[in-house]
Amino acid sequence: MNNRPTENYLQKLMNPVSVVHPRILSIEDDLVLGAYVHEQLGRCGFDVTWCQNGQEGLTMARQQSFDVVLMDILLPGMDGLTVLTHFRQSHSTPVLLMSALGAEADRISGFRLGADDYLPKPFSMAELRVRIEAILRRVALDRRPAPAPLRQEAQGLRFDDELCDVHYGQQWAGLTRSEYRLLETLNRNGDEVLSKPFLYQHVLQRGYAPHDRSLDMHISQIRRKLKAVGYVAREVRTVWGKGYVLSAFDEMA
Repeated sequence: MNNRPTENYLQKLMNPVSVVHPRILSIEDDLVLGAYVHEQLGRCGFDVTWCQNGQEGLTMARQQSFDVVLMDILLPGMDGLTVLTHFRQSHSTPVLLMSALGAEADRISGFRLGADDYLPKPFSMAELRVRIEAILRRVALDRRPAPAPLRQEAQGLRFDDELCDVHYGQQWAGLTRSEYRLLETLNRNGDEVLSKPFLYQHVLQRGYAPHDRSLDMHISQIRRKLKAVGYVAREVRTVWGKGYVLSAFDEMA
């Protein structure tokens, strides 16, 4: 990285500094990287709060309102996945995990616990900024005024645009915002197969890259959560070479 912050800048940022909207919480124990992210995002117009350990970050995330949480996984004391687990018990703020752990199992664990995106280290500041902006666009869409009331679907699955979750039987599925928008988009388009580029652009709000598995991970979590609440009338199907569709179990046979 170029233009790394000075030692004085590092010392100045040793304590979290809260700033104005749009608010980003960065939980990163690497002092050089954490200060660099803080400095560069600030130059891009974001207002950033920086914490250096998991417990401090969890406390800050619970006490204050943020638009996006950026979090490393390998944090001292309470690791990032544990922080995410506790945070998701009471908050739906989008979380972008940043980690050198690039194995698919690690990404799956993050998405399963409620992460909205996963950015492997090392990363460029340009990519981090694009992903944050994509999340903020999704948040803006989710905060549209006068949300539609709970909608009853023919197969018994109900969509709640205000909670960004679906209800079946006596249970909520516990979808993340990204998962809800994906499922709602697939549901709204009926039997039409939606391509990966379309879903990345219109739901995840960023361009499609062949190496990016975020969409696949979100789809996997939607399937798992619908199954967990006993919804079997339809499922998200993969149409190889084309994309995804929400269809009845026997329609694609």
